[in-house]
Amino acid sequence: MRRLLLLRHAKSSWAEPGASDHDRPLNRRGEEAAPRIGAYLRRHQLIPDGVLCSTAQRARATWDLVAAEAPAAPPAIYEARLYEATPRTLLDVFRHAPRDARSVLVVGHNPGLQEVATQLIAAGDLDDRERLREKLPTGGLVVIDFAIADWTKLHARSGRLERFVVPRMLETATD
Repeated sequence: MRRLLLLRHAKSSWAEPGASDHDRPLNRRGEEAAPRIGAYLRRHQLIPDGVLCSTAQRARATWDLVAAEAPAAPPAIYEARLYEATPRTLLDVFRHAPRDARSVLVVGHNPGLQEVATQLIAAGDLDDRERLREKLPTGGLVVIDFAIADWTKLHARSGRLERFVVPRMLETATD
């Protein structure tokens, strides 16, 4: 079995005039949400064996804040192809994930993450699947399980949505 955790970067700022999209930082809301996701990963024993992260500043900052709450997490591999990636590119990145990693967390961007998630999922909670089809908000975490032994076997409609969590759910949650 393999597990893929897709994490859309936390809320970013548009406040710096002239800054490139790639260099946008997190805003205050994003800085508050990312640690909640990290704590959630730790509490629910969802610490991945490998991490692939976009090179964009907001994705890197998201991972840094998540990792600070999940100290057992491995260091990230920063992957430029995750920035503005299409579902096809994302699938290629996933298929080349570290072979020894049974679970991989990918920190990236929409619309690619949402599109590839909906392409990969064939089963799981119907309400969560519908919510994901409608929107993968900033800071959203999608956990997909696959009955495969190797990342190279990953293909469309081969996954089961294990959970879909968004930061606002964690504001009121006690778990």
